[in-house]
Amino acid sequence: MAVTQALADALRSCGSRGALDGARALHGRLVTVGLASAVFLQNTLLHAYLSCGALSDARRLLRADIKEPNVITHNIMMNRYAKQGNLSDAEELFDRMPRRDVASWNTLMSGYFQARRFLDGLETFVSMHRSGGSLPNAFTFCCVMKSCGALGCRELAPQLLGLFWKFDFWGDPDVETALVDMFVRCGYVDFASRLFSQVERPTIFCRNSMLAGYAKLYGIDHAIEYFEGMPERDVVSWNMMVAALSQSGRVREALGLVVEMHRKGVRLDSTTYTSSLTACARLSSLGWGKQLHAKVIRSLPQIDPYVASALIELYAKCGSFKEAKRVFNSLHDRNSVSWTVLIGGSLQYECFSKSVELFNQMRAELMAIDQFALATLISGCFNRMDLCLGRQLHSLCLKSGHDRAIVVSNSLISLYAKCGDLQNAEFVFSSMSERDIVSWTSMITAYSQIGNIIKAREFFDGMAIRNAITWNAMLGAYIQHGAEEDGLKMYSAMLSQKDVTPDWVTYVTLFRGCADIGANKLGDQIIGHTVKAGLILNVSVANAAITMYSKCGRISEAQKLFDLLNGKDLVSWNAMITGYSQHGMGKQAAKTFDDMLSKGAKPDYISYVAVLSGCSHSGLVQEGKLYFDMMTRVHGISPGLEHFSCMVDLLGRAGQLTEAKGLIDKMPMKPTAEVWGALLSACKIHGNDELAELAAKHVFELDSPDSGSYMLLAKIYSDAGKSDDSAQVRKLMRDKGIKKNPGYSWMEVENKVHVFKADDVSHPQVIAIRNKLDELMEKIAHLGYVRTESPRSEIHHSEKLAVAFGIMSLPAWMPIHIMKNLRICGDCHTVIKLISSVTDREFVIRDGVRFHHFKSGSCSCGDYW
Repeated sequence: MAVTQALADALRSCGSRGALDGARALHGRLVTVGLASAVFLQNTLLHAYLSCGALSDARRLLRADIKEPNVITHNIMMNRYAKQGNLSDAEELFDRMPRRDVASWNTLMSGYFQARRFLDGLETFVSMHRSGGSLPNAFTFCCVMKSCGALGCRELAPQLLGLFWKFDFWGDPDVETALVDMFVRCGYVDFASRLFSQVERPTIFCRNSMLAGYAKLYGIDHAIEYFEGMPERDVVSWNMMVAALSQSGRVREALGLVVEMHRKGVRLDSTTYTSSLTACARLSSLGWGKQLHAKVIRSLPQIDPYVASALIELYAKCGSFKEAKRVFNSLHDRNSVSWTVLIGGSLQYECFSKSVELFNQMRAELMAIDQFALATLISGCFNRMDLCLGRQLHSLCLKSGHDRAIVVSNSLISLYAKCGDLQNAEFVFSSMSERDIVSWTSMITAYSQIGNIIKAREFFDGMAIRNAITWNAMLGAYIQHGAEEDGLKMYSAMLSQKDVTPDWVTYVTLFRGCADIGANKLGDQIIGHTVKAGLILNVSVANAAITMYSKCGRISEAQKLFDLLNGKDLVSWNAMITGYSQHGMGKQAAKTFDDMLSKGAKPDYISYVAVLSGCSHSGLVQEGKLYFDMMTRVHGISPGLEHFSCMVDLLGRAGQLTEAKGLIDKMPMKPTAEVWGALLSACKIHGNDELAELAAKHVFELDSPDSGSYMLLAKIYSDAGKSDDSAQVRKLMRDKGIKKNPGYSWMEVENKVHVFKADDVSHPQVIAIRNKLDELMEKIAHLGYVRTESPRSEIHHSEKLAVAFGIMSLPAWMPIHIMKNLRICGDCHTVIKLISSVTDREFVIRDGVRFHHFKSGSCSCGDYW
């Protein structure tokens, strides 16, 4: 026994030191003393060979010398296969084992986990449980729970919890940690928190799991609160917070936390540097990034591939592509990650041909194709709508087997969808053996983009698990295509989901829907939801709310929110300027534009459209000319069709028809029907029949399908007593198959939208509404209103019916908000002004051009519309 023990100790020593020659010498000694057939020593020798990396010696020993291998023999060999990632040999050996113990099962499950074959690991656990030959131990539960968490198997997690209680592993710190981490990763953060509170001495890993859960599901603020209350933190805790802050857009705070780490003596590791450099890239902060680069060089013995990739990304995103290439060229071990980042950086700066060249170089150097590099290049085809190269890359994916990779398939779906090839997009989707939320969402978005909401909904309903992004995609599909009510129902259904929380994208989409249909009350409710969620001062949400308030006729509320908003971006300024313009408040629009300039914000194309529109609606000719000149002279923005249309409208309304026509003649691009239509409208205001005919001729030549210009010219002829010419225009409309756009108005009463058309008889209260309107018409007749000889439909125009219904349905103190799809006619404008006087009511009407605020017998437009 003493000799056996001495030889075993010597073999273990050789294994721990990697002394292969010593192990071989001891093998010979075993043969000499006649102990070569002792299984205990054979297993020890086998372990020594494997520890020295001598796999061939170990295999030779197993095949030739170990005549009666036991379960320990097989476990030792299988463990080495698994650690080396050689799972095919491990599986073959496992299948040949005559007897297996718990270590055998654990070894295979651990190997699967290390190779990220999580599903195989779970299936192995199920087989073990069903076989009944081995009872699971603590390591078994750690393996299976980690695999379950990695896959996010929400259905399996509670079942594993039941087995956990059955086998009574509570109190084992490793299993407790794996259990909490599994429920966090499966999205059961509340339940994980309850389990965590029962852990007597939670490990730092267990605390970090809870930190990750709070950051992922409850937002960064909850994570910060938990982080600050942690009794102990390691570098992983700090790194998680840096990454979470950066990913949530709070990049400066992330970098500030890195500074705090350094100040508190926490040693920054490669993960810290990777997250910090990524944050700098998001900020495009080259100065910060260079300082971190210098610290990396001083602190790390060698730059690992992930830090190097973050450096390459930083320089590429900051426009220093040569520096990115220099870092890349300095790498001794260039892996697929660094290649992919460099390809992505090249794509960002529109060097598509260079990206393809780099991809081919990567294939030549690595002798392999990386799935992420393929997905990146396919995304480049997506941006360029290069279907030809995209199909070639698809073929390469099929040949290399990367078509099975989810990230590649998702990129292909997006490419085909954007290029209009939905047949191939659906083929790729149906060919996927495994799909993630991105796959489903891509198909929903693809069909949404072509207006096929029914098909998009089919994919949505086919999903087993949905997150906020998926709900937002379907919500956006409804609202984008005019099905606002269905979209709002979708939001209600979203709120009923326990594991889905609306985010800023949800609220931006909802505000757009409320703005489109003028849903005031619903908009107020959603404002309340954003306040409760702490998102009302999120810049994107606030911008959408400002636009919603403006489009619902509540410009004062829009202004209050705008004034409250810190860190206004260009969209904020544009939203407020546009709001003022739509309400005919040109002076306020101009003042806000000037305030924007004084704050250092640089206006863009949309900014000038907004301020010029404001000048047009308010007759601010000199200011409009000044801004039109400033646009090119100061900010280098070339005027577009929208700017010329605003200027023609501005000059035309002011009676400067010759100058307006001259501006059209000087346009660098061909005038559109909208530009000529603006001149035509001005001709009607100022009674210039000759120029009106010229403008109308150009509109007709452009084959505009809009009936507005035809009706306008017919009206001009009619007002001038040229009934034959008016009839000729109407005949031309009939010949071209152009029908007059039907006018309709709508309003919200008690959370229901009521729609009215001219001479409408479909409303359930139509008789009462008409009686009320007749009563109002009689009252305003006492103020001198004389009903013109006009068709009956004009007497019962949709906005007049809506006004009567609003007076009947809403309390006297409440302003009446009405939306209309066409420009309000002169008679209706006069009638509503007078009604506001005799009823002492306020009306806010949004027509197809702008807002009108009627109060005390006058309108905010000053009859200038």
